[in-house]
Amino acid sequence: MARLDSWLWAVRMYKTRSMATAAVRGGHVRVDDKLAKASQHVVTGQKVRLRKEQDEKLLEVVDPTLEKRVGAPLAQAAYIDRTPEKPPPINEMTGRVAVRDRGTGRPTKRDRRAIEKLRGRD
Repeated sequence: MARLDSWLWAVRMYKTRSMATAAVRGGHVRVDDKLAKASQHVVTGQKVRLRKEQDEKLLEVVDPTLEKRVGAPLAQAAYIDRTPEKPPPINEMTGRVAVRDRGTGRPTKRDRRAIEKLRGRD
């Protein structure tokens, strides 16, 4: 059985073991929906939920014996990815950048000068 932080590093969820340890200590990793400790041992069948950047992954442990970092095919065989699929993006929102109509928003320098002139603050 491996420690949780070394197992997460071995299955390539985190780039370094210290990053995995920091994530566990920071509360970004839960085991069976309970806060975990970095030194906690991983057991077959446990559900590991981890948050990484904007994503959340749900993994089921298959091979808890990995303690050293291994190649990607072996790492993927050590867990089952139970992450639910994300909903598809809204078609109207994809590829759009916030665009204002001309003349809305902040006044231009020319507009500010006209406002100051109107107020009599030349």
